[in-house]
Amino acid sequence: MKSSNMKTFTIGGIHPEENKLAKEFAIESFPLPKQATIFFTQHLGAPSTPIIQKGDKVKVGQLIAKADAFICANLHSPVSGTVAKIDMVADITGYKKPAAIIDIEGDEWEEHIDQSPELKKEITLSKQEIIERIKSCGIVGLGGACFPTHVKYMVPPDKKVDYIIVNAAECEPYITTDYRIMLEKAEACLVGVQALLIASGAPEAIIGIEANKPDAYEHISQLATEYTNIKVVKLKTKYPQGAEKQLIKALTGREVPNGKLPIEVGCIVNNITTTHAIYEAVQKNKPLIETYTTISGKRLSGAKNFKIRLGTPIEDILSTVGIPENTGKIISGGPMMGKAIAQVNSYFVKGMSSILFIDEEESKRENALACLRCGKCVFACPMGLEPYLLHFLVENSRFEECEKNGIMNCIECGSCQYGCPSCRPLLDMIRTGKIKTGAMIRARKN
Repeated sequence: MKSSNMKTFTIGGIHPEENKLAKEFAIESFPLPKQATIFFTQHLGAPSTPIIQKGDKVKVGQLIAKADAFICANLHSPVSGTVAKIDMVADITGYKKPAAIIDIEGDEWEEHIDQSPELKKEITLSKQEIIERIKSCGIVGLGGACFPTHVKYMVPPDKKVDYIIVNAAECEPYITTDYRIMLEKAEACLVGVQALLIASGAPEAIIGIEANKPDAYEHISQLATEYTNIKVVKLKTKYPQGAEKQLIKALTGREVPNGKLPIEVGCIVNNITTTHAIYEAVQKNKPLIETYTTISGKRLSGAKNFKIRLGTPIEDILSTVGIPENTGKIISGGPMMGKAIAQVNSYFVKGMSSILFIDEEESKRENALACLRCGKCVFACPMGLEPYLLHFLVENSRFEECEKNGIMNCIECGSCQYGCPSCRPLLDMIRTGKIKTGAMIRARKN
């Protein structure tokens, strides 16, 4: 079932240049490397605990690190071969983290994983079995946060789920993997949505797709006619349409209170690519061992969408596509919320949705000028904050006032900084203020 009336959130938002340069390119499987380096922290929460050691033989899909904490995720080998060592390795930020280095020998999979391409529509697992399968397969949110998915479905007894919200907005510029997933693997995604409806007990799922993806909207809408409990809604093309609170507001009219989670208003939100991973886990018993990634940039001659095994060296990608001349920054994620890659000699992880080449001219910041009090940052903020004021308060270490003025409600979307005519580093200052305000709040509680 589809809805033709376009929906959107009501406060703030911007319209950055879309630059969906890779949208016409089907997903390709990137070749296996000779060696894979798999970090034990690829999700929000505590690191998973390794259960392998040097010299062990592993297969694709074999559990190599367990989730021993509440907010944690299992980790499985994305390759087959021999564990060369367990070591501290620098991630893309340059900080060293524990990882397994595996010498690849062939591509031997665990026998219990169904590798057949046939779509399996009938779900035979119960509610609890689905949640347990999602947990055992190490599924995390693939929209950016990498929150362990099974935790969302451990719903407290006093809460009720009314809607499964599927984020198919893909509002970040450049990134096109969600779009390609919708065109190439839509049927599997819809079965994944059905699994989430069973796991949550919700009567209805709503898939929100931005209007700039009309073919994906029509394709999924047509397939969804088989399901009376799945509604497909067209969203206005506006950033940050895919943010949880904004998406819930657009699709249900409900507002998540500050400091609360979507379950408070009867919603659970999952990304569309996450629903595909859930299909593979529930129906194929396949763990999350690979990531879908857009490689793009204005000066890149061949933008691509790849399916890449976890642990693949980033340098393998860079050498394959070639670093464009005059590249000033390489970003993991989109230009609005992504992070600059400080260490290219690192490795792919579950949440790496994009590698973006920004040229030298665009990567340089203009010199910050005095605030004009024009109010553009206020009108752009989807959370109804006053970024210019928060910048001033952080700059002057007035963190109690930061708290009172809602700094902890900032979703760090960058809308304020994007349109600032004075080029003020609003988001940078607010991020710093959130860290220090958060520390102040924790110290007060203790």
